[in-house]
Amino acid sequence: MARVKGALNAKKKHNRVLKLAKGYRGARSKQYRVARQSVMRALTSAFAGRKQKKRDMRSLWIVRINAAARMNGLSYSKLMYGLKLAGVDINRKMLAELAVNDAEGFKTLAELAKTKIA
Repeated sequence: MARVKGALNAKKKHNRVLKLAKGYRGARSKQYRVARQSVMRALTSAFAGRKQKKRDMRSLWIVRINAAARMNGLSYSKLMYGLKLAGVDINRKMLAELAVNDAEGFKTLAELAKTKIA
């Protein structure tokens, strides 16, 4: 059986990593060994960042809903509890969108929640 040399595959692998490391400073973008470490760390951080973004967005929606609820004389928790009692099944993303862009629509939901709590 013929001997297979790994030069071509190794070159491909190195180029793939170096391409991902493009834009890094110094040896991180030039030397394979250093670039590989940097890219592995960056990809790990990117994965964590995608999860963190979801948490950050939910937090932002809650802040917006709370601000709009307080303008209508309710706290965030009382608003959410009132909507639950009223059987209104609307997610926080849409509630935040209403709070920002449609104050009148949000006000009607807040009034509905108030009536269900009292």
